[in-house]
This record gives sequence, structure tokens and C-alpha cells, in this order.
Amino acid sequence: MTALMAPLAADYDELPAFGNDAWWVIGLKTLLIFLVLVLLTLFNIWWERRVVARMQHRIGPNVHGPFGLLQSLADGVKLALKEDLTPKAADKLVFIIAPVIAVIPAFVTFSVIPFGPEVTIPFTDTVTPLQLTDMPVAVLFVMAIASIGIYGIVLGGWSSGSTYSLLGGLRSSAQMISYEVAMGLALVSVFMYAGSMSTSEIVAAQDDFWFGLILLPSFVIYTIAMVGETNRAPFDLPEAEGELVGGFHTEYSSLKFALFFLAEYINMATVSALATTLFLGGWHAPFWIDEVWAGANEGYWPVLWFFGKVLFFIFIFIWLRGSLPRLRYDQFMAFGWKRLIPISLVWILAVATMRVARDDLEFDRQTAMIVAGVLLAVFLLLFLIPEKKAADEATQVAAPREGGFPVPPMPAGGAVRGAARPLVFASGAPITSTPGPAGTTDRTADLGANDG
Repeated sequence: MTALMAPLAADYDELPAFGNDAWWVIGLKTLLIFLVLVLLTLFNIWWERRVVARMQHRIGPNVHGPFGLLQSLADGVKLALKEDLTPKAADKLVFIIAPVIAVIPAFVTFSVIPFGPEVTIPFTDTVTPLQLTDMPVAVLFVMAIASIGIYGIVLGGWSSGSTYSLLGGLRSSAQMISYEVAMGLALVSVFMYAGSMSTSEIVAAQDDFWFGLILLPSFVIYTIAMVGETNRAPFDLPEAEGELVGGFHTEYSSLKFALFFLAEYINMATVSALATTLFLGGWHAPFWIDEVWAGANEGYWPVLWFFGKVLFFIFIFIWLRGSLPRLRYDQFMAFGWKRLIPISLVWILAVATMRVARDDLEFDRQTAMIVAGVLLAVFLLLFLIPEKKAADEATQVAAPREGGFPVPPMPAGGAVRGAARPLVFASGAPITSTPGPAGTTDRTADLGANDG
């Protein structure tokens, strides 16, 4: 047993900056993380409403507080004071616990996210890193805790006693399995390149070049998977309003619904912070500002760079929600299993080959970049090739039932894509209505006669 524990103890000795803080420092860091996440959630809700309003040529919240910043706080208070209902058919214990299971892991995952380097706490002589804790498998810890949060959604849908909620919970479990596999595979190349799973060491390994540039396919795959992981549009299948009323939280109200809402927005911040840590250099200054200003990566300035990158990813979330329609469920699952996972596996093999070739065969950097460019081009071509459809999938024209509404036949070559042909009417020609079958009114002949 001692021999088995020795490597683990050696790994912890490689992180000497952590595990030595006083109890009040740990409490202060925990409190600050909680306050930052709650305030960031209120800001993100306001920001999303303002950005989407601007995209749709509206104003958005601008009355309560400066620039409407207090609108989210007012909505949160109103939501908490609403009547709390529990359906009769619900499993009451699980129904109450499910929102708690969803929101607690969202806070816990931020415990291993580095906000900055070692700093001195104001008014004291205590030096501590701007990170609550770290461990040799910190990234795996984040993914494990995030997986637990999905169970809150699944149990919430199951315990509601509603068919719509159950379908939303089942979709959430399928979504978790599909896109967490792709997300985990996208991180394997980061582990190989950094040589560690510790978040602080991964940030330190990006001092010169960000992994988002070196490992571009992994960055793209992770960015797509993190949208699916957080149930955000266009991957918000578990709460599809047009199909499932509200999905897994249809039967929830008041404070329990607010906890689900809080968990979603904190998870947005979590995956954005993880993307910043793993691919965009973490708290390092962007655009190589530190080459011109030596103090850019010292003190509390890195906190500004870190949150700037996080807000960039959150803006991508908002942009996607305001731009893209929701995917069909079969398209959503096929995209995860037939596109993201195979590309991730091939890219892992490519990265491993390049690493071995660079270490053993002494390939130069130019050759490695050429190989990476060729592989990336092949991946893109494979992604753009459409799937072959069966030849017997000819469009079948449904015959109208007797006495029913007349159904027009489908076009000969299938559904017509693109905009419809505009109707052009002859000047001065009146449009008349003629009696159709069964007392209906048929204007097709008149419109067809006047169609230029």
C-alpha cells in the first residue's frame, strides 16, 4: 500500500503552493468565489437580454438601476417570492432535492479554476495563489463534478410526474453521455501537450503559446461540446419550449426553478472558465501584452485578463442563442456521435504521433505544422461531406382522404429549397373567388392565371 501511495504523494509535492493556507484564507476565497458567481450570474442575465435585444432591434432592460443593471436582481427577488407548487404525482423528496443537486456542483467546480498568480492579500503579509485549491487531476475533478450536476436535471424531470418533464430528463441524460465523451476526448491532447492535468500547471505551460492556437481542432471540438453540455441553444433539447412546454423544469416554480436557472448560468461560466484555462492561456495577458509591459502578469491585473476571456465565451453563448434555431433531436445526436467523437479520436492519434516524432525523430517545428495543417484540412473535408441517402427515399405524395381538405402534391424533385417564387399580378386584373369542392372557395386558378 505504501508503494502504491508513493507516486500520489509525489504528485502532490509538485504543487507546493497549495494546501498551506490558513483557515481564514480558505474561508475568504470560498466566500469570494460564491459572491463572484452570483454577481456574474446577475450580470450575464442582464447582458444576454441587452445583446439579444440589440440583435432584434429592441431596447432591453434599461430602467432599474444604471443601464438597467438591477433588472436581474428585481427579477430574482420576484421569482423567489412566487407561490411554490408541488404536483400531487411528484416524488416530493426527489422533487425538492433535484434543484439542489444541480446547483451545488456548479459552485464546486470553480474551486480548482486559477484566477491569477500568487499575490499578497491586502493589509496582510500573507502570500497565496488566486485559486482555492489544485490537484494533479483537477480537470478530471471538474468533469466528474459537472456530471453530477446533470443528475439534478434527470431526477428533476423524473420526479415531476409529467411526461414532458420525463422526456426532458431523458434527453438530458443522452446529451450528457454524447457530448461529455467528445469534451473529454478534446482535452486528451491538452493533457499530452502540457504533461499534466493540474489547472495551474496547464496555465503555466501556455506562457509562450496558447493551446487554442497549437491545438485548434481540440479547441473547436471543446467549444461545440461545451454548448451541448450546458443545454444552451441550439442544443437546448432538454427544455425545448416548442416541443416539451418547458422540458425538465415544466412543473417547477418559485425558488426551486430559480436554482435550476442559477445552475445553468453558473455552468456557462464554469465551461467558459475551463476553456479559458485550457486553451486561452488562463490568466496570462492576451496579445502578448507582457512583452511590452512586464507587470501585465503580476499582481491583480491577471484577474482582469481572466474575466475578459470568460466574458468573451459567454458572449459566444449569447450570440449562438440569438442566431441559430434549435437542432432536431436526431441531428443533434448524429452530430455528436458521427462527427465530433470520430474527429476527436483521429486528432488524438495525430497529436500523439507528432509528439513522438518530435521527441524521437527530431522533427522540426515547420514539418510538424505542415502535418497539422494537412490533417486539419482532411478533417474539415470529412466534416463537409454529406451522408449518402438511400435511393429508395423518393418523396411519396399523400392522397387526400375523401371529403377532407385537398392536399396539394409535393414537387416532383422533393421539397423546394430557397425562397418561394414571388407572385406577380397583371395590372387591373380583378381577383375573383370561385366555389370549390364541398362549398369551399378556390382561388388557385385565378392566382395561377395572373402569375407572371
